[in-house]
Parts: sequence; structure tokens; C-alpha cells
Amino acid sequence: MHIPDGFLATPVWAALDVTAVPAVGYLARRAQRGLEQSKVPLLGVMGAFVFAAQMINFPVGLGTSGHLVGAALLAYTLGPAAAGVVLTAILAVQALVFQDGGILSLGANIINMAVAGMLAGYLPFRLWGKGRRRREAIFLGGVLSVLTSALLALSELLLSGVAMPAAVLRISLGLFVVSAVLEGAITLAIMQALESINPDFIRDPQSHGGRAFSLVGMAALFVAVIGVAFASTHPDGIQKLADATGIASRAKALIAAPMADYQLGVWRSIWLRKAGAGLAGLGLIFGACLVCGRLLARQRGT
Repeated sequence: MHIPDGFLATPVWAALDVTAVPAVGYLARRAQRGLEQSKVPLLGVMGAFVFAAQMINFPVGLGTSGHLVGAALLAYTLGPAAAGVVLTAILAVQALVFQDGGILSLGANIINMAVAGMLAGYLPFRLWGKGRRRREAIFLGGVLSVLTSALLALSELLLSGVAMPAAVLRISLGLFVVSAVLEGAITLAIMQALESINPDFIRDPQSHGGRAFSLVGMAALFVAVIGVAFASTHPDGIQKLADATGIASRAKALIAAPMADYQLGVWRSIWLRKAGAGLAGLGLIFGACLVCGRLLARQRGT
């Protein structure tokens, strides 16, 4: 789902970079209104969990993989404004440290996932999340978050002059639908697990107990260290599309990322490299979200 540098035309990525700045700024100002210092650690632990989950690719068919985006999950647990800020921090760290998504195309990835995808995912929950259709709303939100992000990414590639044969486009859309359905199912399963630990977690996402907080943190560690050993090695939807359309060779890295491809190159074992990068990433994401949260909460109090 992350668009690398080289895929988008300059007017497209430049316009989205310009658009992303005020969009994230608006979300940050909105997040200030309900963010208290006591709630800041939740931003860090949920951000770390989503980062870890994004490292685990699962097969979706035809030699393609997908991964949890987590936009809807963050919106349900943190509120949409804080979720956008946290997901923006994740995308920035991924681009700068792990070479996952481009630097110039960071604005596109933020708009696609942290803004539009997140808001689309939150809408069903906002409308029906407190009633009898809560589970359906949670599932539908996960589906819509991925479909929205995928359709925007495809549109941006088309605007950049990428020729997509009808057959390739249909297959790509089908694979994105499968990924979206899996996103909805995983999001629902996680939210039900959180609700079983703390019954008020879904009805009031900002209400969290110490047990739920600790278990989410432990799950993030488990996924980052153990889960990477079982992750699919197939390309994701965007990379598969790039291979099919012949633009894969355009991908370029503007900086030498220290842990490119989610590998910490101090061990020979691939698993240890990925697990080490995962642990480093958890620390970076947790710290970045904590700093952002504290700054927002401090500004709220001034």
C-alpha cells in the first residue's frame, strides 16, 4: 500500500505533499481538544502495535500479499484526529528508517492512509458503532479504510501516466478487495479481544485499563519478534501492480535508510535481522507517538 518514490509524476506527489501538511495540521489541532497527558501512552502503544502488524504480510492470492493498515483500528481506539497523527508518525518513520514508502511520495501515503483511509474507516463506526450494528460497523470500517486508500493510490498512478491494461486493473482491484475484507475481519477480531478485556473499550475508546494496555504492548512485541518469521515474502498489491505494468524499475531511494527492507544488518540470520529491526521500530514508533502526544497535550493545557 506504500507508494515508493519514482512511481508518481512530480505534479502529483508535489500537490499531495502540499495538501498533506495542512491536513495533518488540522488533525493535530483537533486531537488537542480531547487529549490529556494520562492518555498519551495509549498513542504510543497503539502506534507500536500497528507498526508491528504492518510488518506481517499475509497471502491474498495470485502470488500477492497484504498487511494490516490499521487506520480504522487506530480511529476506533484513539479517535480519528489522534489516529491520523499517529499513523502519520508511523508512515514517516517507515519512509525515513525502513525505506517503506518514498520520501517525496510521503504526502501521498499520508493522504491515502492516514487521512482519507482513516476517515472512511471511522465513518461507519461513527454512524453505527454505539448500537446493535457495532460489529458490522467495525468490520465495514476496516474494509472501507483499505478500499479508499487503494483506490486513491490507483488514481494517483493513473494521473501519473501509468498505463494499466484493463485485465491488470481488474486483478489489482480484486486483490485489494480481498485485502480489505481481511482488514475488516482482523480489525473486528482485535476490537472484540480488547472489548473482552475491557467491556468499555469499544463504547469509549479512550477508556482503557492497565491490563488491556499491557496486553497490546505484549502483542506488539510478539508480532515484531516472532510474527516476522512467518510473514509472507510475496510482494504487496502496489508492488505486484508495479511489476505487472513495468514501472517497478522506477522505484528509487533518495536516502540510504539504516534498516531498509526491515532488516538490522548486524546478524547473518534473516529472522534476527527482521526481529531486530522490528524491536528498533517499536521503540522509535512508541517514542515518536509519545513525543507527539505530549506536545499536543501540553499545547492543549496552555
